[in-house]
Amino acid sequence: MSTSTRRRVAAATGLLLTLAVSTACSTGQESTSSSGAGASVAPVSGKISMTYLQKQGDQEYFIGEAAGAKAKAAELGVDLKVVNLGNDANKTVSEVQSAIAQKSNGLIIVVPDPAVGPQVVQAAKDAKVALLTSDDQICATGPDPSVCAKTDLVPRIGFSGAQMGGEVGKRAAEEYQKAGWNPAETRTISAWKQDVTVCTDRVNAAKAAFAAGASAGVQNIDVATDNTPTGAQDKIAATVTANPGVKNWVVWGCNDENVQGGVTALENAGFKPDHVIGVGLGAYLACKNWNSGKPSGMRAALFINGKDVGALAVQTLYDNLKNGKAMPAEAFAPTTMVDATTFKTSGATCN
Repeated sequence: MSTSTRRRVAAATGLLLTLAVSTACSTGQESTSSSGAGASVAPVSGKISMTYLQKQGDQEYFIGEAAGAKAKAAELGVDLKVVNLGNDANKTVSEVQSAIAQKSNGLIIVVPDPAVGPQVVQAAKDAKVALLTSDDQICATGPDPSVCAKTDLVPRIGFSGAQMGGEVGKRAAEEYQKAGWNPAETRTISAWKQDVTVCTDRVNAAKAAFAAGASAGVQNIDVATDNTPTGAQDKIAATVTANPGVKNWVVWGCNDENVQGGVTALENAGFKPDHVIGVGLGAYLACKNWNSGKPSGMRAALFINGKDVGALAVQTLYDNLKNGKAMPAEAFAPTTMVDATTFKTSGATCN
């Protein structure tokens, strides 16, 4: 076991129980769970107070998510506080405790590290505070959501990892087929933070969709990153250096940051845009390549609107706190594939 894994496991002490679930997702699909921490939270008769705790709160996607949450809270008359956790797992626990001390009726959280999940769930349970996650999953009984029983996963608002990854892989395969590259001279890179379950879901789906859509097998290289542009750039640059015979690269990952880092690394290594296929996930960084007007290896990106997730999360928690409505195991917001010719009309923002 690695040192980092031991730390995460050590940090994830405490038991717990997850929120009762069983209603339809925003997509119309049914999601159910049988566990029940949420059932012990009594409906709120007066003004509702919520705290939205986000990792990487200065990232464009999460800025949009906070804006959507604030707008929905204002519409519903909810007192909402948004907290930026950065990438600090220790801050996560202290800010959860602070929100509880400030009498928040419910918490929505995007954790920097899923290992703190059991502590977060236990704190909410002890205080009888409703808990909902957005974007990333956490498990009530262990540090790793990927091996967690479905009944122990805290309800989540976000996007379908399988659907998103599938769309990315499909578009990457289409671009690869159009390019007509020799598979022996081509590699795909899957870049993501490998302890984040939703990232793994996205990447695995992208791999499967690419394999189904490409006419011949292309070797894939998994690259572990921290989900930031600079982290991905450094790791992918090393991967490119270690594979000097590769002439063409296809890059996807958990988010726009990974793909942008990969495209930049390849550009710095001397690869021209017509030898790079990057398909982002988010479109908030991909669009900057297209705004420049210069040729780019960033061919397309799946637009995910953080505003939709923030608004849906607040509405879901409000319905639970105000009316006792059970929260769904997962509820998904819509996505749209965009490129240089369509992103401006899609509603994607590029700041």
